[in-house]
Amino acid sequence: MPMESKCNTLYYSTMNKMACKVKQIKERLRKIYPQNFLIKNPITGTLLFFIFIFVFVVLYRPVVVHQARSLSFDFTMLAYSAIISVLVFLVLLALSKTSFFSKTEEWTFLKELLFDLIILSTIGLAAYFAGFIIEEPVSRWNFQTFFDSMQKAFLLGIIPVFFFTILNIRYLFTPEIFYDFSKTYKETTRKQEEQLIHIISKAKKEELSFYPNQFVFAESNGNYVVFHLVKDDKPFKVIIRNSMGDTEKQLSLNPDFMRTHRAYIVNLKKVISKKGNTLGYHLKMQGSDNTVPVSRQNISKFDQLMK
Repeated sequence: MPMESKCNTLYYSTMNKMACKVKQIKERLRKIYPQNFLIKNPITGTLLFFIFIFVFVVLYRPVVVHQARSLSFDFTMLAYSAIISVLVFLVLLALSKTSFFSKTEEWTFLKELLFDLIILSTIGLAAYFAGFIIEEPVSRWNFQTFFDSMQKAFLLGIIPVFFFTILNIRYLFTPEIFYDFSKTYKETTRKQEEQLIHIISKAKKEELSFYPNQFVFAESNGNYVVFHLVKDDKPFKVIIRNSMGDTEKQLSLNPDFMRTHRAYIVNLKKVISKKGNTLGYHLKMQGSDNTVPVSRQNISKFDQLMK
């Protein structure tokens, strides 16, 4: 009996029902989620964050804050907001450079929550250390002041930080689609009926030739393109120096080849299955253990071509 059916069975034990709930929570956390606006647009996101924090504190004064002796309340809050925003911007840039947080197609709800926690922690730390510069030079090296700064920062930052998370919460409950193309898959076996494809690299020193039925997919790797090919049912790779744009132009004459993602071009005849939702698909390809992404903006075109 499937796990979901068991979870809904009245006679299923309480312990196993709890296991089902834990599994469901794990699946939610691993679900593909839209990448947070702040990390996708660090400059615009930081600017919006700065405006919100400053206006919110000045107008509503949601927490007890103290102005600096030499500054008015408004200028004190302006200074705090500016310092916090600069630190947030630097953290956003640092996170966008890491492999864990930089890949849009691998962004999950768990990463979203971890990201929110990191930004909130950054706000708290920035507010605490900014006090050494802005407020009166009294002793701030104590846990009471530290926790007080963290608490106030969390209360101020939780709305602008979680706003973008809540904005996309509908995607957490979007059901995933799985479609098996293997039944409709037909491999071309007669090479003599196919035209040989020639790929010439920008370096003009490398050339690659293959038949359309040998091509599985190509992926960008820095200044290189990795071609995943198959010959006599044996997969192999060829790497040449070229851009994805130039490669796409050279492959554009074949209607079965599609650029599904900024870094991927696939042979639609080699697609075995798709899995995903409105945020994007992950394709299983014949002749490869890798999965190939289809970005959100290319879903409609992919579905149309695969009909």
